[in-house]
Amino acid sequence: MSKSIAGFSKLSKSKKIDWIVDTYFSNAESAKNIIKQYWNTNEKLQQLHDEFIENTITNYYLPLGVAPNFLINDTLYTIPMAIEESSVVAAASKAAKFWLERGGFKTKVISTTKIGQVHFIYKGNFDKLQTFFNTVKPKLISTTKHITSNMEKRGGGIIDIELRSKTEAIKGYYQLHTSFETLDAMGANFINSCLEQFAKTFREEALNFDLFSEDEKQIDIIMSILSNYVPECLVRAEVSCHIDELSDNKVVSGRAFAEKFVQAVNIAEIEPYRAVTHNKGIMNGIDAVVLATGNDFRAIEACVHAYAARKGQYGSLTHAKIDNDIFKFWIEIPLALGTVGGLTSLHPLVKLALEMLHKPSAKELMQIVAVAGLAQNFAALRSLTTTGIQQGHMKMHLMNILNQFDATAIEKEKLVEYFKKNTVTHSAVVEAIQYLRANN
Repeated sequence: MSKSIAGFSKLSKSKKIDWIVDTYFSNAESAKNIIKQYWNTNEKLQQLHDEFIENTITNYYLPLGVAPNFLINDTLYTIPMAIEESSVVAAASKAAKFWLERGGFKTKVISTTKIGQVHFIYKGNFDKLQTFFNTVKPKLISTTKHITSNMEKRGGGIIDIELRSKTEAIKGYYQLHTSFETLDAMGANFINSCLEQFAKTFREEALNFDLFSEDEKQIDIIMSILSNYVPECLVRAEVSCHIDELSDNKVVSGRAFAEKFVQAVNIAEIEPYRAVTHNKGIMNGIDAVVLATGNDFRAIEACVHAYAARKGQYGSLTHAKIDNDIFKFWIEIPLALGTVGGLTSLHPLVKLALEMLHKPSAKELMQIVAVAGLAQNFAALRSLTTTGIQQGHMKMHLMNILNQFDATAIEKEKLVEYFKKNTVTHSAVVEAIQYLRANN
């Protein structure tokens, strides 16, 4: 039976594990062995992992695969992807090979602005608040110089601070809405430090502002925090070719394929039920690269889905059209990424992944990640509008099913060969492996 515990974080790692296995598992020794099985034998490396978060008991592994043959702005990349879903790396690789022979991917960074806000309540006269803000704004910036000086030397820093009224939604609610440039850093700590200094200065200066009444001087700071919604940290990736180049299947013409593909994208643009699955496929590619490069995939997900709903209805992140027999397929997507700081300088595999990508700047990584999302979406839509998604997906899923049944190497070899010509379903694989074992 589950029970509470006091002071868990202060226990040693071994004591934590003892409590966990004794409390939650019928076979404590077996559970403990599984936990220890995933420890790294390199003690220094294991300690590094232990210190990433609190209450670490073991490591949770994901496969790190690679998708080669990505031609991006005439440079070849092999893209690292950390993901557990069986068909993602295969689909990305297939799309990369397809477009390698058709000019590759073209990308550009549109903007890199990031946002942070000080949220506060002020119940006085707005004109007075506006006058105060105009007066105090230079001091807000000057009092953060100890935070921003290094960033400014590299060309980044605070871009602007705006006073925004949200009183129509919440009585007395205002923001110091601030834009930042953080260059190759994701910049969360930098932004939050600046915002907290803004809040401190803003509150202190209000106490000495002559136009405020005593009540108006009592500005109530609610919180100071960056926003993960960065619609102006935007990157575009696209592919294009003549429609006759689209078909490598003699059954379907390039024009027929292009028209059906564009219709599939159009559906995702107006139908939220389809758009969610459509965009989830895009994020299969994006999250895998974001995770492999030590970035925050939760922040990326939250931002991207907010962006997909920015017009009042959730819709497709990708777009397609046929213009004078030229097929064009593109994505514009907000991606706040970093290549310095955080895990990028700590996790050995993240360092390896970034080196594999030619040690990209944050802008270059934005472009690579956007391409991974576009490639993933192209592969999915190509399957959906031709053979159907299950044919390729289930063949990739075959090995997972075989592993569930502890198939031997010989059994795997025979069944992989068998399912090259037969439809893969869970029941079909179960039946085939049972038949194979019964007749051996």
